[in-house]
Amino acid sequence: MYQNEIIVDGLQYCHWDRAYFESLQKSGVTAVHATLVYHENARETLTRFAEWNLLFERNADLIMPVMSMEDIRSAKQCGKVGIFFGAQNCSPIDDEIGLVEVMRKQGLLIMQLTYNNQSLLAAGCYEQEDAGITRFGKQVIEEMNRVGMVIDMSHSAERSTLETIELSERPICISHANPSNVHSALRNKSPEVIRALTARGGLLGFSLYPFHLPDGSKCSLETFCQMIAETADEVGVEHLAIGSDLCLNQPQSVLDWMRNGRWSKSLDYGEGSASNAGWPAALPWFPDSSGMKNIYKGLRDIGFNEAETTAVMGGNWLNFLDAGLRPAL
Repeated sequence: MYQNEIIVDGLQYCHWDRAYFESLQKSGVTAVHATLVYHENARETLTRFAEWNLLFERNADLIMPVMSMEDIRSAKQCGKVGIFFGAQNCSPIDDEIGLVEVMRKQGLLIMQLTYNNQSLLAAGCYEQEDAGITRFGKQVIEEMNRVGMVIDMSHSAERSTLETIELSERPICISHANPSNVHSALRNKSPEVIRALTARGGLLGFSLYPFHLPDGSKCSLETFCQMIAETADEVGVEHLAIGSDLCLNQPQSVLDWMRNGRWSKSLDYGEGSASNAGWPAALPWFPDSSGMKNIYKGLRDIGFNEAETTAVMGGNWLNFLDAGLRPAL
């Protein structure tokens, strides 16, 4: 049944080329939330859009841009992979609230309020102090709600995340993180955050990034699926999805850019360390285009029925985005 379902990957930042697009198509993935930018400013973000426009032009038989959820359904019918864009930071809007709408019209469907550090909007998960949402942040949340841009708090600190859940009139997402009671990485989310998120209709995408998993790169498929099952028992399967956080075939320079941007002279290692500074080893059960199929089977094997499995693999993302991307009346 896998090939007949809409499969959505809640976040990737892989090396985007024709070979990888072919791999995605072969895997049966219908749509991917692609990270457009990390630390790029507004002008640089427009260049990223231009680069993707060229990729769409040259690979039109494999991929298509997603501006609404109808485009995802069209991608499924055409046998293509839909690409929808997100920013892992608020840097694309500089300090200008009007750029929220500008970026949304360009095709930026999802934006994080911060990436690890304190931003103009909120505190990141690696900051020692979390002062919550700023004055500017409150207005940006309201504007994102108005234009139909989804708020993502994957890299944000606890108080900032809880305040955003409360302030936002629309449900928000945590597109790629895991429960901290399963693995205590700073990037993972507390039971309190997950309960608050889902109580307001939000969505949690489970991360495959080894630094976010119990046993790291040795995390088994069964352990990963058990983590989803336990969370489903607590908050309901309708709030859960896959946000793989895959960064396949990227060089070390990309990892350094993600962690350091232009803000640091000394190397920051994120969830890694000086002795473990590179990309973590890939999960053995997610080696290639078979990865999503393995998760599908793993969820079935652990006890999810077909409807629940298809919801986690893509249906919940589709329903969440269907509502979240509509501009306010």
